[in-house]
Amino acid sequence: MSTAQTDTVTPIEAPLCVRSAAEVDWQQRAEVVVVGWGAAGACAAIEARQSGASVLVLDRFGGGGASTLSGGVVYAGGGTRQQREAGFEDTPQAMADYLRHEVQGVVSDRTLERFCQHSVANLEWLEGLGVRFGSRMPAHKTSYPPDGVFLYYSGNEVVPAYAGTAPPAPRGHRVVAKGQSGATLYAALQAATRASGARPLVQTAVRRLVRACDADGRPGRILGVQAWRLPEGDPRTARHAELDGLVAKWRIMKQAKAQAARLEAAAIEREIAQPVFIRATRAVVLASGGYVYNPALIDAHAPHYRQGWRIGGAGCDGSGLRLGQSVGGASQALANISGWRFITPPYAWPKGLVVNAAGERFCNEQVYGATLGHELVEHQGGKAWLVLDARLRRQAIRECLFGRLWAFQSLPALAMMLLAAKKSPTIDALATQIGAEPARLRASVEAANAAAHGERDDPFGKSVDMRQVCADGPFYALNISIGAKTFPLATPSLGGLRVNEDDGHVLDESAADIPGLFAAGRSAIGLPSGRYVSGLSLADCVFSGRRAGHAAAAEQEV
Repeated sequence: MSTAQTDTVTPIEAPLCVRSAAEVDWQQRAEVVVVGWGAAGACAAIEARQSGASVLVLDRFGGGGASTLSGGVVYAGGGTRQQREAGFEDTPQAMADYLRHEVQGVVSDRTLERFCQHSVANLEWLEGLGVRFGSRMPAHKTSYPPDGVFLYYSGNEVVPAYAGTAPPAPRGHRVVAKGQSGATLYAALQAATRASGARPLVQTAVRRLVRACDADGRPGRILGVQAWRLPEGDPRTARHAELDGLVAKWRIMKQAKAQAARLEAAAIEREIAQPVFIRATRAVVLASGGYVYNPALIDAHAPHYRQGWRIGGAGCDGSGLRLGQSVGGASQALANISGWRFITPPYAWPKGLVVNAAGERFCNEQVYGATLGHELVEHQGGKAWLVLDARLRRQAIRECLFGRLWAFQSLPALAMMLLAAKKSPTIDALATQIGAEPARLRASVEAANAAAHGERDDPFGKSVDMRQVCADGPFYALNISIGAKTFPLATPSLGGLRVNEDDGHVLDESAADIPGLFAAGRSAIGLPSGRYVSGLSLADCVFSGRRAGHAAAAEQEV
């Protein structure tokens, strides 16, 4: 079977260079053409319409992308209504001081401060589109709040090493919904896109940009796109839409079937998609998601994440990134893949000890899951164990059974503890079982126990309330490595196209704007491109999507 028959990745062609737009037989046109109808694309389309431009928004599938599969958490602060109702004070400056730890300098301080200053307004803008947020807080720090709870500490805000001068404030704003909130968030954005007057073209994959070039071949403005669209009324088009739904349904527990569905969808595109030229008289906005489903890009930039459990929408194959690169767009941070190793809940787990292959602790166990995952994959060879004693294990099992956890939180944890754990009567014997050095594991446990007894500071800065003596045998080790079959490590991509942080223009290698081309969301470098925090990606989709949509609508028409 040929590579083309086994590839789910959108083929991107070199740009079509023309002397003038009149040389092309355009079948569709709008002032602004948005490529990708996820959260960033929807926000760009709505903002461009609110700025007075006509808009076409295109999507390879039916819209939604990774945002509809997400938890529907928007990172917001600086004094939102929900924070105030929950009794928390927050300021844009306190928010920026915290996020500086997470952003890692991937955007300028000026952009970070602007993001924080606009945070309340952007959340209110979403509310104006029909998105609802709540102020009820969970009892414990968690990776995702239980049903009926909508405001929480979604990052490292309560970890001492990240604390600023201001008291920590919860900034994870989950959309009010029954069940997980991503689909509810996207449904509101999709409805708002249509209500704004933007015209969607679904099952339309952009493979090529059209660019003006002078007589000497020097490139100029982006004029539009060439897309391949599935014909209406063909039963294979209906099957393509069905396959997109199956990929979303199967992506967690049936990854082989999900991949087969992606392959079938790509085969349908190759068989029946028809080319169409779409004119953008003002600008094109690239907002088609990340690149985690592009094996070539993973192999080239982050091969040590190959064993990760890739998450994203079916269209997260780097098409926006590659379209931008096809016209000289510069990229950044393509090696940045976020590894999500969440060990809370169960709430007892972070009170245990995380050790590397040698048996040494390497991280504060209470940190946010992406922080732990980064340390695990980037600095420990992807190998790690969570060590619990009998008391912590019993406590964790009770929490899984009776703690109102989501099934995606409790079931893997129970499987790990009841079916996949290594068990030994002593710490030295446990070290032998997991291939660690007994003396090093013993030293790690003794140092942590001394901190739990108040005899010394915790070596990794764990909060006093999260320290617990590990002394009641038998002892258990849970494999939390990147390749652990019973506990997969989720991996979305973070890097993308470099953009002008003032307006979202795609930049070339000389840091000059590419005329008529913008990018937003995970196709571009943004706030989450350094380190991931729950809700920061969706918040950046709103921030960068609105920024690009507004600027694209203001471009001079040609």
